[in-house]
Amino acid sequence: MRLTSFTDYGLRMLMRMASAPDRVYSTAALANEFGLSRAHLSKIMQQLAQAGIVETRRGGGGGAKLARPASELRLGQLVSVLEADQALVECFGPDKTRCTIDMQCRLKGRLASAKNAFIADLDRSTLADVALSEPLSFA
Repeated sequence: MRLTSFTDYGLRMLMRMASAPDRVYSTAALANEFGLSRAHLSKIMQQLAQAGIVETRRGGGGGAKLARPASELRLGQLVSVLEADQALVECFGPDKTRCTIDMQCRLKGRLASAKNAFIADLDRSTLADVALSEPLSFA
């Protein structure tokens, strides 16, 4: 299974945030640290906030921090939130596109089972288990 860059970047941000959970992180600082687009990270942060994973605040001293302890955030849950808009295959998508072999397909069930096993395996670990070490300085 290949995760999207959206999920990859989201996990990187969360791993950094878990390294100092009481600190408020700006998307600009995170974008600078990881060499990524601030606009892209803002979209990811918005999705994480809507899911209740991070809390955000605007204005001076604004930014985001984890809404719950990293030890309570399961990796499978995080991946599920970040991959929510991405179907593993077309027939799993929100449009329920009609597949020409749907009536005789035996692959769909196996793919769903494999995806569930993947998420369940990730859920054996928490964000605290993969938190990054604190960098020497922040941008």
